[in-house]
Amino acid sequence: MTYPIQKTEAEWKALLAQKGAEPRAFDVTRHAATERPFTGKYERVWADGSYHCICCGNKLFDSGTKFDAGCGWPSFSEAVPGSIKEITDRSHGMVRTETVCAQCGAHLGHVFPDGPTPTGLRYCMNSASLDFAPKA
Repeated sequence: MTYPIQKTEAEWKALLAQKGAEPRAFDVTRHAATERPFTGKYERVWADGSYHCICCGNKLFDSGTKFDAGCGWPSFSEAVPGSIKEITDRSHGMVRTETVCAQCGAHLGHVFPDGPTPTGLRYCMNSASLDFAPKA
């Protein structure tokens, strides 16, 4: 799949280092790794603001859609329209829906149909793939 923003692995590594991203950010965003539950820096952040792709800055979620799913990863009930692409993920003997940034293809996490109303969705994200911008 082709995305509007493309870089080499070396360029992504340099960009993430320049941004001060956490050490696992490259593996999570560019190689679909998953951080351990309850270890991500945004799992317990409840401030007003927005969550963006750590790689390209694309706005993904508003803090008002974040909820405590008890799963150990930041969870949201709704993404910013057009910000995320969904891909069928058949890894690890399961069929899931992977979420990636629509602008740069960074792996974000997965979306599940067990969230709160009105959407019924749970966007289960890796903190390492996110950057939080507090409301000004």
